[in-house]
Amino acid sequence: MTIEEFKEYARMGNPLNTNEILNLMDRMSNEARKITFRLNTEYHTPDEVRAYLSELFGYKVPDTFRVFPPFYTDFGKNITVEEGVFINACCHFQDHGGVTIGAGSQIGHNVVFATLNHGLAPEERKMTYPAPIVLGKNVWIGSNATILQGVKIGDNAIVAAGAVVTKDVPANTIVGGVPAKIIKSIKKV
Repeated sequence: MTIEEFKEYARMGNPLNTNEILNLMDRMSNEARKITFRLNTEYHTPDEVRAYLSELFGYKVPDTFRVFPPFYTDFGKNITVEEGVFINACCHFQDHGGVTIGAGSQIGHNVVFATLNHGLAPEERKMTYPAPIVLGKNVWIGSNATILQGVKIGDNAIVAAGAVVTKDVPANTIVGGVPAKIIKSIKKV
């Protein structure tokens, strides 16, 4: 199975439960750890950080992309970032299901993106189900927020620090709490 075949399979929400898929996930996890260990163990210039992330993500990331390491991911090949994205230190991306971050978005310290969930029945708990996380343009995710699988966050939205986002967030709104709820709308200037 190729990375592209895996991404297509995951996009459909199919369970990640075949030996072929599990072997690919294991190989990609090992590769991601090798790259992130190198990235996270000493200071690197912004260009060097982007080179590591280009290797990790499998494509050349934009020159305007900025990350403050350490950065963690357990797959790495299903992350898409657009122009002007900033990711602060200690973020964790579980990206098997796909993480897309729109232009100009900002991600605070210790944010978690979790694109997998387990089966609910005890006999199904070892099985994981992917769903993508998609951020629109100019989204701001506050420190220590957790974004769960299948969530779409609209343009210009803000997720308050510490929020756990379990449902889609409309554009131009602020959400917060556990689970996150709409706090207010953002008025356009």
